[in-house]
Amino acid sequence: MRNIFKALLAGWGAKKLGGGCGCFGIIVVFIILWYLLGGLGL
Repeated sequence: MRNIFKALLAGWGAKKLGGGCGCFGIIVVFIILWYLLGGLGL
C-alpha cells in the first residue's frame, strides 16, 4: 500500500513540476520524487 501512495504522490508532483519539460522531464522528476519520498519513509 505504501508503494501505491508513494507512486501517486510522485506522479502528481512530477506532472506539476516537470510538465513544461516534456515527457523526459516528467520521468526525471518522478524518479527524483520517488527516491525523496523513499528517504522520508513513505
